[in-house]
Amino acid sequence: MNRTILHCDMNAFFASVELLDYPELKNVPMVVCGDPKNRHGIILAKNEIAKKYGVKTAETLMQAKKKCPGLMTVPPNHEKYTKYSHLINDIYYRYTDMVEPFSIDESWLDVTGSLKLFGTGRQIADTIREHIKMELGLTLSVGVSFNKIFAKMGSEYKKPDATTEITKDNYKELLWGLPAADMFFVGRVTADKLKKTGINTIGDLANSNVKRLVKLLGKQGEMIHNYANGIDDSPVRYISDRPSMKSVGNGITFARNLVNEDDIITAVTGLSDTVASRLRRYKLKACGVKTDTKDSYFKSVSRQMQLPTSTNISKEISDAAVRLVKASFPPGTEIRLITVTAINLEAEDEAVQLSFFDDDDPASRKNDEKLERTIDVIREKFGKESIAYAQIIGNDIGINTKDSGKE
Repeated sequence: MNRTILHCDMNAFFASVELLDYPELKNVPMVVCGDPKNRHGIILAKNEIAKKYGVKTAETLMQAKKKCPGLMTVPPNHEKYTKYSHLINDIYYRYTDMVEPFSIDESWLDVTGSLKLFGTGRQIADTIREHIKMELGLTLSVGVSFNKIFAKMGSEYKKPDATTEITKDNYKELLWGLPAADMFFVGRVTADKLKKTGINTIGDLANSNVKRLVKLLGKQGEMIHNYANGIDDSPVRYISDRPSMKSVGNGITFARNLVNEDDIITAVTGLSDTVASRLRRYKLKACGVKTDTKDSYFKSVSRQMQLPTSTNISKEISDAAVRLVKASFPPGTEIRLITVTAINLEAEDEAVQLSFFDDDDPASRKNDEKLERTIDVIREKFGKESIAYAQIIGNDIGINTKDSGKE
């Protein structure tokens, strides 16, 4: 069956969203990055002007400013990006119910069943770009092809604000002359291995001996050989078909090193609050807790434990995480980073009525869970900073009440 697949990739997503609130920065080089004072000065996104100066995502702000001394910075707001991601995907759903998010700013769409309603794949792509620009003030690049891999490569082919169609007739002309490193799923290490064997372009990869590639790269060798030749029948998944969530975590590098047990409790209380809130949002409970801890010398220790009862209560997650962190390093060790992760997840058994009090149910755990669900409602209505644990209020280690960590 011939398929028509789109890959939609937002252009400089974080930076573009921020420019909606900071239009005065539209014509100057700007980046979205963490606060260097809190040791988070990494570039998360840059606008097109900063890109022309050679500013790159994931480099430090110090490195970026050496290339572009007049660089303007904006702090990240992950809650805002998530909101816009949902709005963007809602527009995609107007054209197909087969939408598979690949990241917060990328999605595949299978529009095969929509062609009679909305026109060709290119026409649908252009219509989507027009609506996102008109309704949200953002731009995207779209790849149109007969499989997911080439659709993804099409969205990378020309940026910003463009549609590129890669067909069975033109893919050799468009792609085979590109460096092998541009092939989807070919990373830097793989590209170096290929180059050492004389495979420099995607065309070289497509025309290579499969057995030789398997000997060099294992199963990945056959996979990327197929991809280079346009062989990919992987489906665009419905959102309900995506793999179940394996873990929920949150972690930060602190504004200063943690130096005592009170610091650890403050840090873990804030992180566990976020993790528990997310578990409740996803209707999940954790059967275990994992911590990843890094000291001031960048030594990392990872520990985990099973819980006696599955939970989405922050206090229970926090208590377990504190034990794990304290067991990771000797007392007095200065700690630079902690990540708290809920693992071995399972679905909630039943929904719970929200209430501060329940005289008919003396079980302490159930009341704790109800209390925290009520806190969820308050935060949903009045904002995430409207209510917080006293332990973390006014702290100087960088823990705040905004849910800005990554899962």
